[in-house]
Amino acid sequence: MIQTISDLFATVQGWLFETLVQPLVFFIGMGEFVEEAFTGTEFVLVGICELVILFLILRPLESAIPVHPITDPRARWNDFIYTVLQRLGIIPIIAFLLLDPALSYLSEALHLEGWGTFNLDQVWPGVTDRALVSFLLYMVVLDLCEYIYHWAQHNVRWMWALHSLHHSQQNMNLWSDDRNHMLDNLVHDIIFGLIAVLIGVEPSQYILLVSLSRMLQSLQHANVRIHFGRMGEYLLVSPRFHRTHHAIGLGHESRGRNSLGGHNFAVLFPIWDVLFRTAHFSQGFAMTGVRDQLPPPAGKGRDYGRGFWAQQWLGLKRLVEFTRRKPR
Repeated sequence: MIQTISDLFATVQGWLFETLVQPLVFFIGMGEFVEEAFTGTEFVLVGICELVILFLILRPLESAIPVHPITDPRARWNDFIYTVLQRLGIIPIIAFLLLDPALSYLSEALHLEGWGTFNLDQVWPGVTDRALVSFLLYMVVLDLCEYIYHWAQHNVRWMWALHSLHHSQQNMNLWSDDRNHMLDNLVHDIIFGLIAVLIGVEPSQYILLVSLSRMLQSLQHANVRIHFGRMGEYLLVSPRFHRTHHAIGLGHESRGRNSLGGHNFAVLFPIWDVLFRTAHFSQGFAMTGVRDQLPPPAGKGRDYGRGFWAQQWLGLKRLVEFTRRKPR
């Protein structure tokens, strides 16, 4: 069954590449990137499969066991636009594939000077299933980097100015994971493309790692009343654990105050929050949003925008504002 699906995927990828992508690459005069374009075709096709799976599985779950009723359907539709742009977009794979040749050139130059190459999976020699072990090892290391980056998004003012758009959704749903500022996405994807290349992740592995992570994060953001039990909550980030991260006055503020900080920054494995003492295992499903978007006196009534372009513009304005203004 798995082999059949894999063969079908490869057939569709080959047809799509030969029919549309390859002619386009040569037409725009970028024939030297034809190999990267083939991998990019795989990335886009994986994104299409993700969208279909999410709609068929998580959308019915949201209808069956919702945390709250959707009071703003337009906001959910706007999140869907973000998801389509990100899952079918080429920013992550471009960041990875453009860095790969550059770092390959650097690696060759260092090799000529007597420096060896580095692959993270080589630190665990002698294993029988190297592919599986290396995949899991890369997943753990990249997830630790994701935790650190996510913590920085909540504690570095200019990063929070962009990331706060993600938290302004008060009707969290399965598409909300991709509700991010485009500049925020670009910085993230370049950094993690660089990390992936530096530790030796192959392009095919990287696509699978990104896809698995995105699927799990869609579940975490879904409007579903789901948790993983007393032990499971410590093993994998659940919708309840991550919803606490989005909670007003707790998930992304320091001890409930209107200052940067927060809890539950882990992307896949809560162990990082446990180790760094940022975990908060709530038993409830909190309401989400950002404190300063609430009307006075609870907040400042800040406008985060209704549509895609308004949200992107206001994000840039917050970036300038937060960079200039000294924290209180």
